[in-house]
Amino acid sequence: MTPLRVFITGASSGLGAALARQYAAQGATLGLLARRGEVLADFIATLPNAQQHRAYPVDVRDHAAINAAAQAFLAHAGGVDVVIANAGVSAGTLTEHAEDIAVFADIINTNVIATAATFSPFIAAMRAQRTPGRLVGIGSVAGIRGLPGAEAYSASKAAVISYCESLRLEMKPYGIRVVTICPGYIDTPMTQGNPYPMPFLMAPEKFAAVAAGVISAGRSYAVIPWQMGIVAKLLRMLPNVVYDLAFSKAPHKPRKTAS
Repeated sequence: MTPLRVFITGASSGLGAALARQYAAQGATLGLLARRGEVLADFIATLPNAQQHRAYPVDVRDHAAINAAAQAFLAHAGGVDVVIANAGVSAGTLTEHAEDIAVFADIINTNVIATAATFSPFIAAMRAQRTPGRLVGIGSVAGIRGLPGAEAYSASKAAVISYCESLRLEMKPYGIRVVTICPGYIDTPMTQGNPYPMPFLMAPEKFAAVAAGVISAGRSYAVIPWQMGIVAKLLRMLPNVVYDLAFSKAPHKPRKTAS
């Protein structure tokens, strides 16, 4: 079996690093993109066959830099099989605070716009290949129903889910699979500061193993872990009045200033 060629954003920690380890263990050639160049280089040095992977120290809000990284990886690997737009940020936001609007914009730019900017430079290459490949968007259970205090994050992940659905239909004639993965609570730096219980909390390594299987199968949509998929479906079915009563006083994720 020919080794995969995999490009991952947000790859220096959390879900991105776990996915990178999963694919590296399978013998894949990786293009790993993250803002923190030194951290990313140190991480790649820990992977099997480190010399065949490439590091791209890029902020995903810099779309020209993403495009340049994509072209460099395509030249290095001779094509691409899997592109995972994993980079994301999360913070509490409240619309009543004017200073949170900048944080809102940062979250949308990082979680939504950068997903499209990550996929865009790879589509022509995938269309030209004999095996077109997979484009993988990382949504969230938080995108299924809006959570109080997480207006921007919930909106961004709902947008990723809808965007990937649209893209899936557009890519179908070319044989390119678009996969949407919605994590529940995964034990990463993004969730470790949450001041509330996190049901079905999952280790990132286990998440990555399940996600790789979903991607390989070309499934259009999956919630990981599966238990959170059931919870998400039940929440979606609740009438607004019941949902509002149940969640209006839920704990909020801490707010932060714009980066």
